[in-house]
Amino acid sequence: MTGRLRGKTAVITGAARGIGRAQAVRFAEEGADIIAIDVCGPIESVQVPPSTPKDLAETARLVDQAGGRIVTEIIDVRNTDELRAAVDHGVARFDGLDIVCATAGITSRGFAIGLSEASWRTMLDVNLTGVWNTCTATAPHLIERGAGSMVLTSSIAGLRGLVGVAHYTAAKHGVVGLMRSLAHDLAPHGVRVNCVHPTNVDTPLIQNDVVRSGFRPDLDRPPTRDEFAATATQMNLLAVPWVQAVDVANATLFLASDEARNITAISLPVDAGSTQR
Repeated sequence: MTGRLRGKTAVITGAARGIGRAQAVRFAEEGADIIAIDVCGPIESVQVPPSTPKDLAETARLVDQAGGRIVTEIIDVRNTDELRAAVDHGVARFDGLDIVCATAGITSRGFAIGLSEASWRTMLDVNLTGVWNTCTATAPHLIERGAGSMVLTSSIAGLRGLVGVAHYTAAKHGVVGLMRSLAHDLAPHGVRVNCVHPTNVDTPLIQNDVVRSGFRPDLDRPPTRDEFAATATQMNLLAVPWVQAVDVANATLFLASDEARNITAISLPVDAGSTQR
């Protein structure tokens, strides 16, 4: 099946790499125009290596290679004014908006009682308030269209508790609550709102020494990819350590497409069965 998003325009945050890039490319393959947004730089209190302008340029190259049109913007989703301006610019370029993927997010580690206030605040500001900012910046355009789909990227941490990431878990649970309320608020305008919930995804967000070490505290050095995989596999029912970014993009594509025209307010796990363990 091709052309499932022909004639549609999608805003995607966190588009420089990982899930956001996979969404941009996959949507372009199905005919969508892309408004790609990413911070492309470091975030305070986050040790994971950040995305870069070069990463966002590579997303643009891949979208072009897939036959799509794209505009890119380097924006922090915490900056409401710049985010609205970027969305408005892209919408004017492509004459409307149909799909919103609120995918931008960060990760860091810390037990609930040991987190610094800065780490807690930054996590909530990016992973929850940043999602709300994205939704409020884009909703007027969907309402004007009288139709559309929002897909918010949560996590298995939005469906269950995880060790050592209390702030991340709280933020991702908050995204679910936001999704459910938005689904009610926007239904009268023909706009659907849903969440996807990935398990670990094979992206730079987890494939780094900081995250790998959190999975193998028994080692006095950063674990190898294989050592990380052995532990990560234990989280899932299926015998895989992680899913691929395209797996999440395909689930998002379904929710964004007309195939899901009567689906709203759901949480769709892309988790290899991890929430059932």
